[in-house]
Amino acid sequence: MSADTHSHGHEAGHASVGFYWMIGIILAVLTGLEVAAYYMELGSFEIPLLLGLSVAKFILVVAFFMHLKFDSRIFTFVFSAGLVLATFMIGALILLYHFVPGAA
Repeated sequence: MSADTHSHGHEAGHASVGFYWMIGIILAVLTGLEVAAYYMELGSFEIPLLLGLSVAKFILVVAFFMHLKFDSRIFTFVFSAGLVLATFMIGALILLYHFVPGAA
């Protein structure tokens, strides 16, 4: 391959620059929705909505900007396994220090 091909970062299977701009615009819209939801009085619907929007943004960033969508499945598995482990550990610590008397 020539140096010109590497300098532009175009590899087989990766998205175009326009596609990344579209993902960026979607992320900006989701962020705008998060900010709007924070300032609106949504009651018990607010936290699930904010969590859902955050998860959607996380998935878009990890899949496209961290290139997990275009890389080998093993990288997705390793990343997901670490994420699941960290989620369970944080959940266990929250339960331990919030609900167990005398644990803190």
